[in-house]
Amino acid sequence: PKTDIVFLKVHKSASSTVMNILFRFGEMHNLTFAFPIGGGNQLFYPHHFLAKFVQGFSTRSPRRFNILCHHMRFLQPEVQKVVSSSAVYFSILRNPVQLMESSFSYYRGTSAFSRARSLEEFLSQPYLYYNPTDSNRHYARNLMTFDFGFNPDGEVSAERVQLMLKAIEASFDLLLISEYFDESMVLLKEMLCWDLDSVVSFPLNIRDSSTKSRLSDTIVEKIKEWNRLDWEIYTHFNRTFWERIDRDIGRERMRREVQALRERQEELARTCLQGMGSVAPKDIKDSSLRPLQHGSAKILGYNLKQGLDKETESMCRRLVTPELQYSSALYKKQFAQKHP
Repeated sequence: PKTDIVFLKVHKSASSTVMNILFRFGEMHNLTFAFPIGGGNQLFYPHHFLAKFVQGFSTRSPRRFNILCHHMRFLQPEVQKVVSSSAVYFSILRNPVQLMESSFSYYRGTSAFSRARSLEEFLSQPYLYYNPTDSNRHYARNLMTFDFGFNPDGEVSAERVQLMLKAIEASFDLLLISEYFDESMVLLKEMLCWDLDSVVSFPLNIRDSSTKSRLSDTIVEKIKEWNRLDWEIYTHFNRTFWERIDRDIGRERMRREVQALRERQEELARTCLQGMGSVAPKDIKDSSLRPLQHGSAKILGYNLKQGLDKETESMCRRLVTPELQYSSALYKKQFAQKHP
């Protein structure tokens, strides 16, 4: 199994669920994480990543970490200073249309969104609300482009798009697609030589559907146009994703693998969860399992079954622990005060 991993956690793209998978694997195998200084969940985002943002890194005795997966704005030469040269790099993409709808709900407080009453209103005259010099502008335009380290306001010429796609291809071994999450997990498992249980998960940091809005065709086209660079990245890597499946696995085997993954997930849901699925934040009984609520989105969580034996309870708890709580527990474990 591969243990040196860089995951670029792209915003609002099922990346919290992927992070849970990495946290669990890292914890089970006693691996080290490249944590932000002082803990927390972002590596000084939205600044480009620098090695010095990582707790325990020093230029005098460069230390390598196994897993780098907290929010960062990608800058490969700096990333290479904190992980081994054989590390596997991967990230996840989401359709920019759904991504923007989610971002608008989640980041309502940002300067570009706060004055628009609705996404429609924002898109009708984006430059009335959007200022390219604002420090949090990236949540409102080409968010994936920004997370990959590029300029979200760059011109959309065929040449520039090609350079961007080539740069991503040169840096990353695999790009997952959140709309095909199960297929993505099968590809990830193959690439990392992990077993099925290592990539099983319950969806984390997901919104209650009551806070999701349906988008008209006109709005969809406006979103694509406004996020043109993201759209180019997404359509290109969505295509190569399926080409890779055809080349490396084949559709028939993929179908079987996905089925096995889903069956295992259902089995774990029956074992671990009260009522088999996610619940509204107010209905989560154990406050340590309550995810952070953000913007106007309602973030769902889980209730564990009562009376589980110790080992099962601990396995189930790992699957449903929200990102911030899990990250903080692993940070404390990794940097426990070593008493003489």
